[in-house]
Amino acid sequence: MPGRKLKIFSLIFIIIIAVVFCVYFTIGLLSGSFGDKIGVVEISGVITESKDPMEDIIRFKEDDSVKGVIIRINSPGGSVAPSQEIYKEVKKLRAKKRVYVSMGSVCASGGYYIATAGEKLYAMPSTITGSIGVIMEQVVVEDLLKKIGMQSNTIKSGTFKDAGSPFRKMKDEEKAYFQSILDNIHQQFIKDVALERKMTIEKVRTFADGKIFTGIDAKSMGLIDNIGTFYDT
Repeated sequence: MPGRKLKIFSLIFIIIIAVVFCVYFTIGLLSGSFGDKIGVVEISGVITESKDPMEDIIRFKEDDSVKGVIIRINSPGGSVAPSQEIYKEVKKLRAKKRVYVSMGSVCASGGYYIATAGEKLYAMPSTITGSIGVIMEQVVVEDLLKKIGMQSNTIKSGTFKDAGSPFRKMKDEEKAYFQSILDNIHQQFIKDVALERKMTIEKVRTFADGKIFTGIDAKSMGLIDNIGTFYDT
């Protein structure tokens, strides 16, 4: 009898271990916790903030099981500061892991700014990219308000405090003021593209006039590395 009880106990123990292993293995498969992994950071639409992409980038950077990261970009660009912020974090990630970029239908302006931080850039032949430039627009409703008998009164404590107001046309000195800011940001863009694409600043300036390019043209110009899909990347 004692021997039989021991066999039953051993059998139950083996069954429990097998069940635990199966559960653990199943959870591992579902969560993808086994083996080396490739992380994917998606950046799509107009870039207005950097929080979500940066959280993914930092998470992948700190995860030792993630051996490489693909930055998938499908964006026409957006605000300068968030684009620069993501670009900086991608550079930090690249210092630790392989980082490739896959461009969707559009990867232009701020989207391309971010892309340059990748080790290798892939695009489709018809991908719209480039647009290395900076833009600011102003809608002026001054004449419209006059037609409907309305006017705007502004009280300010600084000469340029209401520069760019939609209620009046810009003065020449205000246009020059904004132009100097845009030129400064444009130079930062050019400098970073030249650095990441291993070109001279002078060469980048020749096509950094806001023009867009197809993936084919971008490859011939050295703005990307390869023609290929997300899965090629």
